[in-house]
Amino acid sequence: MIYVFCLGGEMMESLPCKGCRGLCCGPVPITKDELKKIKKKIQSMPKKLREELKNQPRMPGTCIFYDEKKDGCGIYSARPSICQAFGYYKNLACFRNPKVASNRNYVAKDSPVGILSVDFTWKDFI
Repeated sequence: MIYVFCLGGEMMESLPCKGCRGLCCGPVPITKDELKKIKKKIQSMPKKLREELKNQPRMPGTCIFYDEKKDGCGIYSARPSICQAFGYYKNLACFRNPKVASNRNYVAKDSPVGILSVDFTWKDFI
């Protein structure tokens, strides 16, 4: 069994994210600070990598930064807090391993300014 630290520093079992093909990756609300952090991450990527990520086909509703080729988050180090919390809270339980979720509900610390793929698309980041 693999363990990781989740929000709050608790030891939690890791999630079985590989193989989901991004089904849980959307819609993704982001805050003003997260928007800035993602912009910085995208703009720091080598152009070839950025273009490969941008031009991948995705399932409707899936986050624009889901990396189909790597089967994971294309901006992992800059991913929004809701993505970091996914699977570890009752209202964000993973359908493949719901027992990992705590009995607490996730509550965002800041209000979102929009949703990735809806309010913010690739044109907003390059």
